[in-house]
Amino acid sequence: MKSIVISSLLIAVLFCSCQKNKTEVIQHADITAEMAYEGVNNYCHSEYDWSIAEENPSMMSVTMGEETEAEYKVIFRSYTGALVNFYVDKLSGKTRMVESVPALDVDSVTGTIDLLDYIDKTN
Repeated sequence: MKSIVISSLLIAVLFCSCQKNKTEVIQHADITAEMAYEGVNNYCHSEYDWSIAEENPSMMSVTMGEETEAEYKVIFRSYTGALVNFYVDKLSGKTRMVESVPALDVDSVTGTIDLLDYIDKTN
């Protein structure tokens, strides 16, 4: 009976340690600047209506912003003048969004996305 319990514990320990390694690999995605731009650009094209910019593409844009040691900043500019700043964590791809309306001097956190969900995985 003791050998069955010991075997079960050994299997559980091995299973848990394998799961932890998988999580660590997923959390350390090592996002590049190109990946940050691609993911945010794909997100913006899927979530925002770009039809207004068909005749005048300069009305809406996605551009790279400042880079820190920990994150990239990618900026979406809407035809309304609003800006959405995407702060992309370089290690995980977790991205927080902060909407800014410069004319009104208003900033608000609008959510988060997982950048990896918006990167073309065929590359």
